[in-house]
Amino acid sequence: MTKLVTALVVTFGLTCSLSADGAAAYKKCSACHGTTGEKSALGKSKVINTMTKAEIVTALSGYKDGSYGGPMKAMMKGQVASLSDADIQSIADMVGK
Repeated sequence: MTKLVTALVVTFGLTCSLSADGAAAYKKCSACHGTTGEKSALGKSKVINTMTKAEIVTALSGYKDGSYGGPMKAMMKGQVASLSDADIQSIADMVGK
């Protein structure tokens, strides 16, 4: 499992846009979550476009500080590590309801 997670992280990259533009910040998320947040990532996550903006901010902030997550916690921590608070809010504004 560790090799799979490592391979996925390397495949999708650890870098992310550091802009407050939701579309730019969300770009790498779309590989697993879909272009509009319509997919359950790897069959293990919630469909994020059904989440409220506040739930998305809570989840991404929690993944970043290690206080949130289930089966994909370790992978998500790496994915959101470089997101700023503005990036997180922009993603929530773009994808959340």
